[in-house]
Amino acid sequence: MTENEIATQVVDAAYKIHTKLGPGLFESVYETVLAYELESRGLQVARQQAIPVVYESVHLQEGFRADIIVENKVIIEIKSLDTLHPVHKKQLTTYLTLANKRLGLLINFGEVLIKDGIKRIANKL
Repeated sequence: MTENEIATQVVDAAYKIHTKLGPGLFESVYETVLAYELESRGLQVARQQAIPVVYESVHLQEGFRADIIVENKVIIEIKSLDTLHPVHKKQLTTYLTLANKRLGLLINFGEVLIKDGIKRIANKL
């Protein structure tokens, strides 16, 4: 399955969840439900996966934790905010670079319309 095919499934799942639950819940709730929904579609999902960071000669086993990684290809960063800020896109871009992944989805379940809360971030895709 390609990154784009995975992204299509993730966006569809996010739409379904947002329609049923609406905005305003904690990020952890959306993460749990999104992971469940993707797994029910037969996708491999890793939650809160530690990603190592190497800086000069220092190797940190747990530089950051990715909210969800689907099929070991697409990073999903989940937010539940009134508004996304530019730093959120930069954060996901850095995650993609450090994890050597080509596609990320920044999903803000806090938006009234979920289509306004989904941002696609590509890294050499």
